[in-house]
Amino acid sequence: MFVDECTVKFAAGDGGRGCISFRREKYEPWGGPNGGDGGKGGDVVLIGDVNTNNLVDYKYQPHWRGERGEHGMGADCHGRDGKDREIRLPLGTIVTDLETGKPVAEMTADGQRIVLCKGGNGGWGNTHFKTSTNRAPRRANPGQPGEAGTYRLVLKSIADIGLVGFPNAGKSSLTGRLTKAHPKTAAYPFTTLHPQIGVIEYFDELKGTKRLLLADVPGLIEGAHENRGLGHRFLRHIERCALLVVIIDMAATDARDPREDYKHLLQELGLYDKALLKKPRLVVANKMDVPEAADHLRKFKRRHKTVDVLEISCATGDGLERLKKELSKRVAKFRASGNASH
Repeated sequence: MFVDECTVKFAAGDGGRGCISFRREKYEPWGGPNGGDGGKGGDVVLIGDVNTNNLVDYKYQPHWRGERGEHGMGADCHGRDGKDREIRLPLGTIVTDLETGKPVAEMTADGQRIVLCKGGNGGWGNTHFKTSTNRAPRRANPGQPGEAGTYRLVLKSIADIGLVGFPNAGKSSLTGRLTKAHPKTAAYPFTTLHPQIGVIEYFDELKGTKRLLLADVPGLIEGAHENRGLGHRFLRHIERCALLVVIIDMAATDARDPREDYKHLLQELGLYDKALLKKPRLVVANKMDVPEAADHLRKFKRRHKTVDVLEISCATGDGLERLKKELSKRVAKFRASGNASH
């Protein structure tokens, strides 16, 4: 099951109590105080993890707590610190504090560590309260409570390439052809119900085998910017992509018009976030093995004269190697410009 948003409660561990204790030995019945300090509570630590791809663990277990610090003991024995609670999150996760409504963390790199909630300090034992006038203090501090809060986790996929298109345009088929992902494909809308992240491998003469991440997300429908269909849950997954690939069904299946499809796709992207229209974009004309596709492509190019169009057929494999090379070239150019988000 894929989960890309959920609400969770995090609480760091409380500090352990300080101890009230006095040294009692055979020949020293009135020894001084020797109560140990309590241990510090464990923190809640967020960790960016490239091997985690969704938030399902936190939807069904929404409460997470750091370990409490151990209480102090006699003979100046301090309590052990509580273990940190490590929360592994997919890259692209934004953590928002629901009390303030403000984002407090964003996971952008593998291995990134953010202390979200600090554990409480342990209480002092009575050794700390000994003075020249109070040689036998019967006082110790309780441990401090750990920080806690309720947070909203929202995953915005970090991928190099975002694949957009209306249902049945061939996004899942293309993802399966280009990457090691195996998305479900079928001739009905919304085959893809959650984002698929696939890896495109290609060979670079200078750096050897390199990888691109491709996000195949659920098909858009008109009104997606208003959260119709899968709406915002789809669109947020392409906000951080370096390149948008717009796949068009050039065979005009289901009596669709490829020219209007492209127009409406851009409208939906712009109405959701105008910044998406400024991203580098490549149009892929799919289903070119169908006889009618050539005529539709001519009409498409007449209307959209300045648009880069690359012709492919997911059914036959024609044009896919050229597409891989074009994708790698364009993403490399984007990274070289210093605009890459990772």
